[in-house]
Amino acid sequence: MSKYFSHRVIRILSILGLFGALLVGSVATQAVTATKAYADGCYTWGRTLSEGASGEDVRQLQIRVAGYPAYGGHIAADGAFGPATKAAVQRFQSAYGLGADGIAGPATFSKIYALQDDDCTPIHFTYAELDDGCGGSGWDGGPLSAAATKANALQTMWQLEAMRHALGDQPLNITSGFRSIPCNNSVGGASSSQHLYGRAADLVGVHSLCTLAKQARYHGFGGIFGPGYPGHDDHTHVDIRTSNSWSAPNCGI
Repeated sequence: MSKYFSHRVIRILSILGLFGALLVGSVATQAVTATKAYADGCYTWGRTLSEGASGEDVRQLQIRVAGYPAYGGHIAADGAFGPATKAAVQRFQSAYGLGADGIAGPATFSKIYALQDDDCTPIHFTYAELDDGCGGSGWDGGPLSAAATKANALQTMWQLEAMRHALGDQPLNITSGFRSIPCNNSVGGASSSQHLYGRAADLVGVHSLCTLAKQARYHGFGGIFGPGYPGHDDHTHVDIRTSNSWSAPNCGI
């Protein structure tokens, strides 16, 4: 073998080795990218959360698992990670096929990121759906500030998202959400209606009204009114009050 040919072989082998290194590096980069938790434009968690933790990041988590308190229960969005929050996280994890350890880490946050839009609403609901039932005039005009009303609507949507998922991810249609005081008066709503606070939604959908009323009991809805309750034979009302008042006599509730 000539000296020139030997140098050519060595050079070719060196080039092939460089390409191999680049390929391995590219694959490794793709693997890291694939497993990295994606944070959208809404909120990013910067630490793993478990029982005993506290802070705004816990409160943000509680809003998103508020629909997983078990039958008749409620999750307080108070920023304190206690036993009820742990149990809700476990139910959320089980619902989406994650390891149900009650610890909110990268896998749990990745699922939440996949479920929320950049404005923090769950992907199957929008603020527009919960807006003023008399034409969508915004979040003012009720007993609370616009910001507080909108925050209530956000938690209502996350509880609806949990209920929707439990019902096979089939659509839930909202026929009435937040109502300003003039709007509520115009439709004959009660003076203490939860619609005034952004806490309520009137529902119809592919499921029967009784199916909606029965399922809502598992997702933190304190107010449930459906068929057989006066004025509720054409929809099921749910709201996020924290004491239970349920009546749908035609559904056995």
